[in-house]
Amino acid sequence: MTFARTQLACAAVLGAALVAGCGNDVPAGSVAKVGDATIKKSDFDKWLRSAAQGASQGGAATAAAPDPPTYAKCVAAKQRQPAPQGGKKPDAAALKKQCRQEYDQLKGDVMQFLIQAQWVQQEADDRNVKVSNKEVENRLDEEKKRAFPGKNGEKRYQAFLKTSGMKEDDILFRFRLETLQQKLTQKVTQEQAKVTDADVKAYYAKNKKRFAQPERRSLNVVLTKGKAKAQKARKALSGGRSFKAVAKKYSIDQASKSQGGKLPDVAEGQQEKAFNDAIFGAKKGKLEGPVKTQFGYYVFEVTKVTPASQQSLEESKDTIRNLLKSQRQQKALDRFIKDFRARYKEKTVCAEDFRIAECNNAPKSKTNSGPASGGAPGGQQAPQGGGAQQVPGQGGAQGAPQQQPPQQQPPQQAPPQQAPQPQTPGQTPQSP
Repeated sequence: MTFARTQLACAAVLGAALVAGCGNDVPAGSVAKVGDATIKKSDFDKWLRSAAQGASQGGAATAAAPDPPTYAKCVAAKQRQPAPQGGKKPDAAALKKQCRQEYDQLKGDVMQFLIQAQWVQQEADDRNVKVSNKEVENRLDEEKKRAFPGKNGEKRYQAFLKTSGMKEDDILFRFRLETLQQKLTQKVTQEQAKVTDADVKAYYAKNKKRFAQPERRSLNVVLTKGKAKAQKARKALSGGRSFKAVAKKYSIDQASKSQGGKLPDVAEGQQEKAFNDAIFGAKKGKLEGPVKTQFGYYVFEVTKVTPASQQSLEESKDTIRNLLKSQRQQKALDRFIKDFRARYKEKTVCAEDFRIAECNNAPKSKTNSGPASGGAPGGQQAPQGGGAQQVPGQGGAQGAPQQQPPQQQPPQQAPPQQAPQPQTPGQTPQSP
């Protein structure tokens, strides 16, 4: 009995130590586990240093990453900074609080990046989606030429690497994740993009009015505040003076006045009822008014009538096909994102001090849940000449596939919706 009790007690102590030190079976020396894969504390520390340097002004190489629990190095680095103009330096306690806040933010960003990087890589493996080294290297070459043009571009790029806290392998890693994500999105949506002629015909029949153009009329107008001035304006026009001259003298409508009294392409229903009725009841070339409205009195003349038209099915089919394709891709992507997040969160556990929203053992409190979606830490900008320059790797920060709201353009203008793009590093994480 004594032996059994001793064994149970040891097991209890060992279990408590594992939970306290690692957080739900996360191995020692790691910050999280996604399925069978672990995220090492050394990788977390590396990306934290990069993030700290990226968050500092200019990505200074001397930037100190917040160092919990004492934050001694971080506080010391802040104490070396000059005091704000006209102010005093904060005391050590205030600086420590700043360091703690910075660490919490950076920790959340880094954990989110590393966890979601695992999600993307594991999903790509499951779906047999691959990216070659050549693809990633070509992408880096393109971005280097764009961000660091000219004969000194390579030299500026190497200087960026020194100040950013990143190695070229880190940038290649981001680009690999971005390319994997793009290919995953394509694979998920391509099967849902099929649109038949019958689909197009049915959509047109149901939404025919959306492909119609109403009658439009172009006008010359003069708007006055009072009726007496409107009558004077009409008299001047009847006497042969031009709308441009009369509008310049009498009109209070600055938009049409600046165009010589012209008001083009007015569709029915766009103007106040009294004015609308007068416009669409008038004959072309006949002087009309004064017409009383809430804005004043209009004197006008219809100069052009564009009849209403109906776009045919043949004329509309490409637009409709693209719209339906976009809608179906978006629905497929929405379903995938919902399932993707649920599946990978279920198998993601984090060490006690590294739990964020993506962890299955995430804290319930909103204030401790960490960023909600996407984004790699440590986005930097390298100065070139007089301005800031985007750095290769900024567009390659990855998280889980990001959702975009469906486009709300009218059918005749709606292009196929593009696949969601990853969040740029350094941006504030967006809500899902």
